[in-house]
Amino acid sequence: MAATGSEKQGADENAKAFYVSTPIYYVNDAPHLGHAYTTVAGDVLTRWHRQRGEKVWYLTGTDEHGQKIMRTAEANGVTPQEWCDKLVTEAWKPLWEHLNIANDDFIRTTEKRHTDRVQEFVQDLFDKGEIYKGGYEGPYCVGCEEYKLPGDLIDGEGEYEGQKLCPIHKKPVELLKEENYFFKLSEYGPKLLELYAANPGFIQPESARNEVVNFVRQGLQDLSISRSTFDWGVKVPWDDKHVIYVWIDALLNYATAVGYGANQNKFDETFPANVHLVGKDILRFHAVIWPAMLLAQGLPVPGKVAANGWLMVGGEKMSKSNLTGIKPQDLTSHFGVDAYRWYFLRAIAFGSDGSFSWEDFTARYTSELANDYGNLASRVAAMVGKYFGGALPEATASGDAEKAVQEGLAKAVTEADRKIGEELDFQGGILAIFDFVKQVNGYITEQEPWKVAKDDSEEGKARLATILYTAAESLRAVAVLLNPIMPDTSQKLWDSLGAEPLLGALADQDVQTAATWGTLPAGATVTKGAVLFPRLEEPKKDA
Repeated sequence: MAATGSEKQGADENAKAFYVSTPIYYVNDAPHLGHAYTTVAGDVLTRWHRQRGEKVWYLTGTDEHGQKIMRTAEANGVTPQEWCDKLVTEAWKPLWEHLNIANDDFIRTTEKRHTDRVQEFVQDLFDKGEIYKGGYEGPYCVGCEEYKLPGDLIDGEGEYEGQKLCPIHKKPVELLKEENYFFKLSEYGPKLLELYAANPGFIQPESARNEVVNFVRQGLQDLSISRSTFDWGVKVPWDDKHVIYVWIDALLNYATAVGYGANQNKFDETFPANVHLVGKDILRFHAVIWPAMLLAQGLPVPGKVAANGWLMVGGEKMSKSNLTGIKPQDLTSHFGVDAYRWYFLRAIAFGSDGSFSWEDFTARYTSELANDYGNLASRVAAMVGKYFGGALPEATASGDAEKAVQEGLAKAVTEADRKIGEELDFQGGILAIFDFVKQVNGYITEQEPWKVAKDDSEEGKARLATILYTAAESLRAVAVLLNPIMPDTSQKLWDSLGAEPLLGALADQDVQTAATWGTLPAGATVTKGAVLFPRLEEPKKDA
């Protein structure tokens, strides 16, 4: 787990934390780009709020129960627990560290701190009469760990001719008949519709909200919350012949990880989540079942459930089962970790499906990161070094051109803070920042400091100093704004501007005051450090 700095200096220790969660991911295989996409988005969101000076809690983790995990472990000749331990230790946690994910906790659903509380939660619902015993028969997708409605299934072709398939995994469903315990989900339809109406932003994006509202309006069925045909799961406390349905178990991680039933102070300071980030294929669990469970238990519901779209490769959802899974390391080894973190949030509107291509990544890296941003940083440092010996000069001859830059920065800060911090519009926020980068590039092109440098008059020297100060101060603000997205390169820029000794750590700079002009003092030692975004080498082709 990367270093967090969640309890940032200045944050009110008694205030409720800004709590963000990712889904907890199945450990039936190693993570791919889709998993990393959601996790990086959550990391950027929580880093942004940390840099507002807020108290933050960022949770991710792994879902380790259920039939799918049991079968995968059996196929690999190990116990389910051994399989989970291996994947978490060798694949999941190392990847989050590699991608610089600053999560505050990593919950595993096989941990005792979770399983004990799950049993208590379900026992409470049973004691309240919210759970009853019954039977169920229907088509079941092991990949989704979910009973499917017949209308959701698609017809198989080729080797699956004549069979009904899960529309997500494209594999045949199994007809299951078993004795189960049921949660009275059907009684919560009206309450959920009231929740959606009172909180229009509870489900995002709007298309996802409309889908869920229509689903609930059609009427909800009671939910099977146990399984009796296999035993890899949390035991139903009053009937150990059953294990708790993996999705009930999994959803409760958002409560158990922050102290439910164990640490009331921690729970009160953190729960409920401000934002649950989920993939759109698991939206119903989070926007229907989870709030219904909380309402049944008398607990507050989350502030927002935000569904990101699918990453597509060749028109298919990226997944291991569809053989379109790509390892993030395949890309970070070529483009670098920071460019990876930036690209998917920049290229795809959060909440919409988006297609990944190597060619698009390369084009955006070259145009926006290397040429627009990286080249700006290099040019400014080189000119301060050449004309002022590396000491940042004082701006004494500001005019309308400099005022326009200051106004452009103020607009970028306001827009980025609103879009990223409030609206989860990562793409819009990044574009606002890079529009400002382009403005500064245009400012330098128009002011032509290399020509002004030929004027040895006091007026000429003052003008040159003002141009370079304006450019360097702009980069100071850009380093602050891009730090939640690209922390390593932002730190390199911060160091090259000589900001650390004068202004303190980059992580302590408030994104909301990044537009405070004149923050970087004259006299700062500006150095031309390593190139922020090196020229890309041609990727090696397989023989």
